[in-house]
Amino acid sequence: QVQVVESGGGLVQPGGSLRLSCAGSGSIFSIYAMGWYRQAPGKQRDLIATLTPQGGTDYAESVKGRFTISTDKAKNTVYLQMNNLTPEDTAIYVCWCGGSWGQGTQVTVTS
Repeated sequence: QVQVVESGGGLVQPGGSLRLSCAGSGSIFSIYAMGWYRQAPGKQRDLIATLTPQGGTDYAESVKGRFTISTDKAKNTVYLQMNNLTPEDTAIYVCWCGGSWGQGTQVTVTS
């Protein structure tokens, strides 16, 4: 069974950076595409970044140029580097892969 676990969220000031991690069970990121989603309070869950097993990436317009998705297949981990954060980036960030959702990690951007 595919499992993913996020980590790396926290509190950061506007303009700051965070790196989220999504650890997968086995070599799932070599088999399945994965996605980073986020859900702000009172809003729907939105897809913000994707990574294919071949290394292809795509980003939502709201994060393009600020967020970067990458992978360390030896560690079965996908990262989301988030730079120049704004309060609008405050949300629960959730990893999805192979039909499985992680539990999410909270990112709060505030001064």
